[in-house]
Amino acid sequence: MVQSLSLSPSRPAAVRAADAATRARRADWPTVVVSMPFMEFDRPSIQLGLLKTIGDAHHFPVRTLHANLDFARQLGAEQYRTLAKHRGRMTGDWLFSVAAFGADAPDPDGRLAVDFADDLAYLGDPDTARELLLRLRRVEVPSYLDALLDGFDWGGVRVVGFSSTFQQSVASFALARRLKERHPELVTVFGGANFDGEMGVELVRATDCIDYAVVGEGDVAFPALLAALADGTDPGAVPGVARRVDGRAVLTPPGPPVRRLDDAGPPDYTEYFSRAERLGLLDPAAHRSTWIPIETARGCWWGAKHHCTFCGLNGTTMEFRAKSPARVLTELATQARRYRSFRFEAVDNILDMKYLTELFPKIVDSGADYRMFYEIKSNVSRDQVRLLARGGVDHIQPGLESLSTRVLGLMRKGVRAAQNVNLLRWSRYYGIDVAWNILWGFPGETAADYAEQAAAMPHLVHLQPPGTAGRIWMERFSPLFTDSTRNRTLRREPETSYRYVYPDTVDLDKVAYFFEYELADALPDDTYHGVRDAVEQWTAAWNGPTRPQLTYWYAPGFVQIYDARHPGSEGTYTFHDELAEIYHACVDRPITADGVRDRLDRTLPADDIRVALREFGRRGLMFLDGNLALSLALPSSPGR
Repeated sequence: MVQSLSLSPSRPAAVRAADAATRARRADWPTVVVSMPFMEFDRPSIQLGLLKTIGDAHHFPVRTLHANLDFARQLGAEQYRTLAKHRGRMTGDWLFSVAAFGADAPDPDGRLAVDFADDLAYLGDPDTARELLLRLRRVEVPSYLDALLDGFDWGGVRVVGFSSTFQQSVASFALARRLKERHPELVTVFGGANFDGEMGVELVRATDCIDYAVVGEGDVAFPALLAALADGTDPGAVPGVARRVDGRAVLTPPGPPVRRLDDAGPPDYTEYFSRAERLGLLDPAAHRSTWIPIETARGCWWGAKHHCTFCGLNGTTMEFRAKSPARVLTELATQARRYRSFRFEAVDNILDMKYLTELFPKIVDSGADYRMFYEIKSNVSRDQVRLLARGGVDHIQPGLESLSTRVLGLMRKGVRAAQNVNLLRWSRYYGIDVAWNILWGFPGETAADYAEQAAAMPHLVHLQPPGTAGRIWMERFSPLFTDSTRNRTLRREPETSYRYVYPDTVDLDKVAYFFEYELADALPDDTYHGVRDAVEQWTAAWNGPTRPQLTYWYAPGFVQIYDARHPGSEGTYTFHDELAEIYHACVDRPITADGVRDRLDRTLPADDIRVALREFGRRGLMFLDGNLALSLALPSSPGR
């Protein structure tokens, strides 16, 4: 006989009375958690959604406030989207700097718009950009903050929490400052990626409007802090909470990371959808196309073993943890029904590989019409890409970063260039959009690494091009930042625009996430001109009136390849017998000459196969990567 898991009927009366008293105390601590600009407005905040669910589970009356939506409505969707998209030079934080720091703000007259005019060209010519930014700062920001202060019912609220990632910190300080002036009894709590590590400790020390900050994951610390406030104990004693003591910031060391992600309920996005529709930012139609953020894993299983050189994510929480496939299936169905959307954006940094055998086959079998975004590692096979596509994944970010195996080794990526190209091939074939970039500037690279990439790119124009190409940023927590001796860093300082945002009372070395730097033996900028030009030509070809094409037809002993990658030079290649079989043997994945020989029942000498592979490569029909060869054409038959 299976016993019930419910213990309520058998609990002593004293325990039930204590529970009732605890709930009563917690009910007396209404809490609002806020998401400020410049978070995107076309999806809810998973941080707010999770905190709402966690608060409810601990019997705290937590409400969410997607206040970023109000600014998007005020500025207009396109202008807000532009400011949210362009994070460079901290423009979003700068707009709120005067409101946050008053007379201590370092750039009241708008020198940022003049000094970084080239970086702000997306806002117009220098005079137009400066006029726009000053108007936003002097007129729109104060008007927005006044409306938030007057238009939301702050009466009875005892705690206001702010989630801060990227360009949200200074806007959050600006609202917190005004709230504290009008409601000095309010307790303010900050957290999020901008408060990780020493960044959070320094911001607590230097910013008066912060009472407490959660440094690290908030699943346990946030409700424990609220419980301490409700119980009258010291919130600063909660693991992972920072506070000011006698003018200095003190952090109680964080506890261990949450390991059982199944334990928390799904994020609550109710307020986001009602607010976005009321403000006219979302169509209240029965069917929605809004991306619903979903968290199925935390940390990075690859980074825990081989931290990628430039990656600053998961600074203090690299340990990989994932939800069970059964829980993910349930959450997808629950959230789709609850919010009337079938689009999901996984916020995971990397796909849990067991999902390829335990989750996506079940999604396929269920017949669900989900559409999903995931970050994945690029060494997935054709069959795995096909499974992801059938399971609804139509957008991926695979972290390709380079088409040079040697540079990928310097990055600690654990993949080869041919695997990256193969992922681009099968993503194109199965209709998956790929977000990726070309990066350069790694210690130990050579000019030849980039000359080879530039030479290969014209043969790849039938595949999706990188979104950008440029030098790596130095991010806090990345090995490039933490191991300055090994990387021979000659100079490192906070990115210049921080000085236009934060008062000189803030130690920028401790709060900055992005840094300017100079490496010993760095290659000159003109080393990368060939790659930059090739990427521009690739992008232009991809965005032209007709997409470039490289398609093959196969029958045993016979291959035809139609090449329409470059207008004016279209043509068809025909190969018979052994050459046809060699080409076809390299279609599914990168393979060695010996591997091709094994596939062909060892009927051809490996040296003859190598000669054929080199000739295919010379014609741009194969991508050659050391001892690996990969056919570049895609099958003519769709969806196989």
